[in-house]
Amino acid sequence: MKKLWIKALSLAFLSLLVANCAKEPEVKLGADGKPVNDKGEPVNPYEPGTYEHFKAERSYPKTSKVWKNEALLSLTTPENSHLIISRKLQRAFLMKGDEVVVDYPVSTGKSGYATPAGDYTILEKTIDKKSNSYGSVYDENGDRVSGVEKPSQVPEGGRFSGAPMPYWMRLSNDGVGHHIGNVPRYPASHGCIRGPRAIMPTIYRKVKIGTPVTVE
Repeated sequence: MKKLWIKALSLAFLSLLVANCAKEPEVKLGADGKPVNDKGEPVNPYEPGTYEHFKAERSYPKTSKVWKNEALLSLTTPENSHLIISRKLQRAFLMKGDEVVVDYPVSTGKSGYATPAGDYTILEKTIDKKSNSYGSVYDENGDRVSGVEKPSQVPEGGRFSGAPMPYWMRLSNDGVGHHIGNVPRYPASHGCIRGPRAIMPTIYRKVKIGTPVTVE
């Protein structure tokens, strides 16, 4: 009986020890919401390579880096994925259920051309796409006209060349889409959601016509 009691006590102690070891370390946050040590100095207590570590970096969300969960990415398909676009963070998230598969930088619409918030579905996918609304205007001599970017502004004898928008994913019938473009880490587009060349082909492959997209 005594041996059973000692064994039960030992098991209880071992369970308590394991439970305490399994607890997440307490993380203090600074005024900016990032982890700090007892002296208020920036730290990153999370394991390198984890999503927690990526988000705890001082450069997040302004960083141009992309984070990927490679194991989850291999399980993500056009049938089980969706996208979330954060205008506040200027970042986008390829999702599988509630899990982030890819976190990447984007540039949404600038002042006067704000990307509208809402729930969308992808309406069209085209790898080689050019804009019908914005691009470069050339005069009759073939010289580019500075400060002019709309087809309605083409001078007599000139021509318009639409801006390239590779890996185009249309979200609305009035021209809002997600595509490769310059991503300066602040809103800079005419309403579209630009993404970096390094990751957009992957995003394109992981979605389909009908994939849900939320713009927050």
